[in-house]
Amino acid sequence: MELRHIRYFLVVAEEQNFTRAAIRLGISQPPLSMQIKDLEKEIGTDLFFRNSQGVSLTEAGKVFLKSVQPIQQQIENAAYLTKQVGDGETGELRIGFTGTSILNPLVSHSIRIFQRNYPKVDLKLEEANSLLLIDRLIENKLDIAIIRPPHEIPEGLDLHILLSEPLIAAVPTELDENWNDAISLDMLKDKRFILSPRENSAGLYDAIISACIAHGFSPEISALPPQIVSILALVSANLGITLIPKSSQQLHLDGVKYLNLTEPTPTINLALIHRKSMTPKSATNFSMLINKLLTEQK
Repeated sequence: MELRHIRYFLVVAEEQNFTRAAIRLGISQPPLSMQIKDLEKEIGTDLFFRNSQGVSLTEAGKVFLKSVQPIQQQIENAAYLTKQVGDGETGELRIGFTGTSILNPLVSHSIRIFQRNYPKVDLKLEEANSLLLIDRLIENKLDIAIIRPPHEIPEGLDLHILLSEPLIAAVPTELDENWNDAISLDMLKDKRFILSPRENSAGLYDAIISACIAHGFSPEISALPPQIVSILALVSANLGITLIPKSSQQLHLDGVKYLNLTEPTPTINLALIHRKSMTPKSATNFSMLINKLLTEQK
């Protein structure tokens, strides 16, 4: 017995006429009659009384109808749920993000709008550094990530730059310098820099080192705390200075002041990254949403 036999039986039982049932099913009447005969032969009893006006269910047919109707509903429900997952309307989406990327308003806004537009999608959020997020994408433990991209991206991943964000200087408020709201990066060449180690924050580390080299110096690094808040706490303690994405200045710590950098202003990218293959539709939907929001902002 095949599913088509059940579907044919249900339509004939509803129409009580082979000709009307065949039209509804989009097949000719003789093959439909043959399929029903095959079903009756397999079950071992007649399911329909046949007459010149049409057909009616036998007692056995009524029992069979009552038994198979739930199966048909289960099949329809399964098809509906499967299509929803395939369309990214339900299921789950595993999103990774770095500590500084989530501070960009575009990211938090995108997550909020995605939840509103796709309420049946279960969001699994994970914070980690860029290199770890990249590894988790490769291992299929994440579907998509928002990172500050390092210089090198492994094969098998697609990277889409969303925007370039200015870097700003975070310095101690008690720093004995007569600086206004904006300074040139080369004015920091004699200062000690506080950075996360590259294995913790590859994208930000690469951006800062490249910016300093472009301004003619290699920074002296005095501490390597793992998180942005730890870095700013050490800046507050007057142990050095650092550079951060401009959106991170919303982290207000006593003893820290933020200074813009004059042109050529160094920047850091914000990017989406995902596998080239096996990307779920929910990840595609999120990518389309964040790019749409970015376009609307311009």
